[in-house]
This record gives sequence, structure tokens and C-alpha cells, in this order.
Amino acid sequence: MALTDTELATWKAFINAHDRITRQINTDLATRGLPDLTWYDALWALRTGEGGRRRMGDLAEAVVLSRTAIVRLVDRLEAAGLARREPVPEDRRGSYVVITSDGRALLKRMWPIYSAGIEKLFTAHATKSMGAALDRMAR
Repeated sequence: MALTDTELATWKAFINAHDRITRQINTDLATRGLPDLTWYDALWALRTGEGGRRRMGDLAEAVVLSRTAIVRLVDRLEAAGLARREPVPEDRRGSYVVITSDGRALLKRMWPIYSAGIEKLFTAHATKSMGAALDRMAR
């Protein structure tokens, strides 16, 4: 089944809007000396995991990163004291990634900027026809 021009244009608008919105929110976070949304997404995934932890593969899936990229991100989170690795007792090769109290505190500092960006850049437009709204957001 071939996509219509309208369907393809809506898809492109969606991709462009996502890029614009996340870049703007990342800029807003950076101006306040905070890390980007990838860190937020990983910490949020950890916070919402059972016991504030997830296995590395589950974390990669939750954050939509490759295995290599999630290992690098966890290395950075760990170096910043925001997460730590713990062994999985029943799997000697596996490890959990656990959010720390500093990681929870960073989430709280980041959320007001993140939520303001969502409200300003997405929610304010999402009540209209979605295709037209995404097109406006992508400009």
C-alpha cells in the first residue's frame, strides 16, 4: 500500500515537530545548566522501574537506545552520581541500573523546564487538527 502525499506530509510534519520540540527543550535545559532529555528519559525509566531499577536491556528499550548507546549513557550517569550498577544475583553477567537520590533530585529540577516546553510547544497546538498542528510545530 502506497502512502498518499497527505499521509507522507503528515509523517514528515510529525518528525520535524518532534525534532524542533526536543531541540528547544534541550536548549532550555542547557541554559539552566541541566543535561539533555536523554538523561531525563533514562532517569525517569529508572525511577518508574520496580524498586527504582531496571536491567540494562530493559533500560535501553525504555529509552529507545541501542545497547552500545545505553552503556555509554549509564557510564555518564554513574560518573555523575545519578545512577549506579548493581549485580543481578541470579545472573552473574547481568546488572541492574539503579537511580540514586541525586538522580531523583535531578529529575525534580528538570521537570518544570521539560513540562513547560511540552505545554508551550506541543499541548498548546495539539488540540487542533493533528496534521495541521504538527506542521505548525515543525516550522
